[in-house]
Amino acid sequence: MSEATLAVPDLAVSAPNPVVSVKPVVLPAPGRGEDLRVRVSAPTIGRELPVIVFSHGFGGSLDGYGPLVDFWTAHGFVVIQPTHLDSRTLDLAPDDPRTPLIWRFRVEDLKRVLDGLELIEDSVPGLNGRFDRGRIAVAGHSWGAQTASMLLGARVLDAEGEPGEDMSDSRIKAGVLLALPGLGGADLTPFAAEHFPFMNPSFAEMTTPALLVAGDRDQSLLSVRGPDWFTDAYFLSPGGKSLLTLFGAEHSLGGISGYNVTETTDENPGRVALIRRLTWAYLRTALGLEDSSWPAARAALAEAGDPLGRIESR
Repeated sequence: MSEATLAVPDLAVSAPNPVVSVKPVVLPAPGRGEDLRVRVSAPTIGRELPVIVFSHGFGGSLDGYGPLVDFWTAHGFVVIQPTHLDSRTLDLAPDDPRTPLIWRFRVEDLKRVLDGLELIEDSVPGLNGRFDRGRIAVAGHSWGAQTASMLLGARVLDAEGEPGEDMSDSRIKAGVLLALPGLGGADLTPFAAEHFPFMNPSFAEMTTPALLVAGDRDQSLLSVRGPDWFTDAYFLSPGGKSLLTLFGAEHSLGGISGYNVTETTDENPGRVALIRRLTWAYLRTALGLEDSSWPAARAALAEAGDPLGRIESR
């Protein structure tokens, strides 16, 4: 069965192009404890390429999420993947003084990528001058989705329930948030509330357009609620959002984090094919590349005989 049949029937997708991937590109990071290492992947042809800055989930690295990154780059996007301080590849000690602020370092990592786009272009042979600086999106999975959401306008509430620093970034024009954790406070388990106090977001100012992707069987060990916890940002943020709910999906959403990863508990190639095609279509429309991609994708999914999910927008 072809990917088109598994995913979204009749959705036109451009032919894949050869890609180049370079790692590590090193960005100076004073005050971080070590420089920031990123992976840069891009099609070998084309100019004015839109950019996706991708934040990995807890413990991941620049080497993850091949099923998404390979598709996005083969179909016209540059993808930049930083390795955050919580990566298993860095083995940061629990008592390291940076550990309580890793959530903030993560957000700063993404901003450092945005600040370093010129250096990144210069560091990858054949890429100089090919970025479209006016079309930049941010994406992330799980904890990476929370990181990405901060650049869209989400904020962390303090102990008194007041919104903390606004870390949004006007250079980001759209977002894709995969399995984004929901509200904190009483919705967290006692363990999560004690160890992850930053998991207390407000989405009231998350104004940048975004597509949220949630699994209807994603039961988090960090929340006392059910899978609907991962849809909070859709319902509690200003309009301009869409929600893709995947039927039968757990936290790995069918296996987006890698081709051969042991943490995938709900492996489903069709679900992954759906995610990558729909996210591609969404970003093409959200970034102003092609107006019809997202409406066509929504219509095709709605008309599918046995759909893998549903889309709603507000």
